[in-house]
Amino acid sequence: MIFYHKKIIYSIALSATLLSAPLSAATPNEELATSIIKLRGDVERIYSNIKENKQRYNSEMKSLSMQIIDLQAQINRKATAIKLTKNDLEKIKQKIKKTSDGNKDLKPLVLDALALLEKSIREGIPFMVQERVNALHKIKTDMNEGLITNEKALALTWASYDDTIRITKEIGLFKQQIDFKGKQVLAKIAKLGSVALFFSTPSNEVGYVVKEDNNYIYRHITDPKDIEKIVALFDALQKQIKTGFFELPNALVLQGSN
Repeated sequence: MIFYHKKIIYSIALSATLLSAPLSAATPNEELATSIIKLRGDVERIYSNIKENKQRYNSEMKSLSMQIIDLQAQINRKATAIKLTKNDLEKIKQKIKKTSDGNKDLKPLVLDALALLEKSIREGIPFMVQERVNALHKIKTDMNEGLITNEKALALTWASYDDTIRITKEIGLFKQQIDFKGKQVLAKIAKLGSVALFFSTPSNEVGYVVKEDNNYIYRHITDPKDIEKIVALFDALQKQIKTGFFELPNALVLQGSN
């Protein structure tokens, strides 16, 4: 009886020992299976990314193709519009030519008038000379190319004469490029009709225009009293004061001419 009791106690102790022992490490087969499962997941993820990128690429290519088609359509429309405009322009030129043919005697008259006016502008006070001359050249070019009729050219020439007469009487402040100390400078201009022209540079240097040897020069003033007089003139014109008594340096544009 005692013998069996000891055997039972021994069995229980052996079982407890087995239960308390650590679990055995994974087998090589189990590690291989785990690695294969991980690789399969990576492959599926990469394939999914490739599929998404392919769909995105196809969408972008489709969008670009549609843009190309739309741009081509716009180019075709523009080309058609340009062609129609050229045809309309040619019709207008022909119409102008027919109208001008009946007034051919006007063309030499207009050309002579333009030449005389250009000579007067270049010899007169140096106020917006290049801009005014360019406007005359445009009238001449448009008439020669048939863009305007001879009558229209004559009307524009007449208007240019009126503008020149207005400028000879005009008093006011303006801005224009001047040749000052060997450089082109955008200066303020105080113009007193066709009698005198004063200037003030961005560096606050002042002076006036004189004609010497058939050329206009911009004379720099350094006398403090004369500077004060010119500055006072600019201030008055800035305030729209165009009448009154102004003491100014001797700045007649014909000063020193032969």
